[in-house]
Amino acid sequence: MTKSKSIILIHGNFVNQHSWEKWKERYEQKGYTVYTPANPGHDGIPSDLRKQVHPDLTKTGFIDVVNNIIKLIDTLPEKPLIIGHSMAGMAAMKLLELDKAAAAVSIDGAPPKNVFPPFATLKSVIPAFGFFSSKKYFMGSREWYDKCFFNTLPERDRANAFESIAVPESYKVSRELVLNSFSNIDFSKPHKPILFIGGGSDAIFPSSLTTTLARKYKDRNSSVDLKIFQGKSHFICGESGWEAVADFILEWYEKL
Repeated sequence: MTKSKSIILIHGNFVNQHSWEKWKERYEQKGYTVYTPANPGHDGIPSDLRKQVHPDLTKTGFIDVVNNIIKLIDTLPEKPLIIGHSMAGMAAMKLLELDKAAAAVSIDGAPPKNVFPPFATLKSVIPAFGFFSSKKYFMGSREWYDKCFFNTLPERDRANAFESIAVPESYKVSRELVLNSFSNIDFSKPHKPILFIGGGSDAIFPSSLTTTLARKYKDRNSSVDLKIFQGKSHFICGESGWEAVADFILEWYEKL
């Protein structure tokens, strides 16, 4: 296949585009053109957004996230390599299904509507749906991030990690993922190559779920690969050793 020199990095829930800064720099040094768009309602400095939420945040749903990326793709000279983390792992799966990607990577990705998540996932993310909250959006506490995101980080690094990446999140994104039929994936459809990456110590989307998602794809002529990084948390793209994950993806892509 002809290799696209464009990469789109899509951020997941509870963080924004700043979480990709080091990846962007690394891939640009390797000769790629890298885009790190903020999902609608997420643009800004994380510490500012925690004080004053973006005016569009609560209007943003999963469909808006995907459409925002499609709009960007349609301006590019070629279909990009799409890499999505967490909720955006599911966005990468959807964009692949819509034939918008040269290849896709789902890192610690959320399941589509038609794959039931494990109990550990429900326990971690149920507050992010806001079904029992009077608040208009979700803002994870330090404790929630420590437990769900930063569980493999040394204690001394957790406050700094929270300070630099934690942002408020729209309830609508999570709700559309589990309630809207747009969030189904047709696993029997032929598709471009996809790589699933899981963190062995992920407290939100365990590696068993990542493995399940990779095995759901049915088309024998389409490429599906899987790699589990042991000891990695949901913060796999930011914690120590993220370079090995970033480089593994590029090596996989360049061998296609």
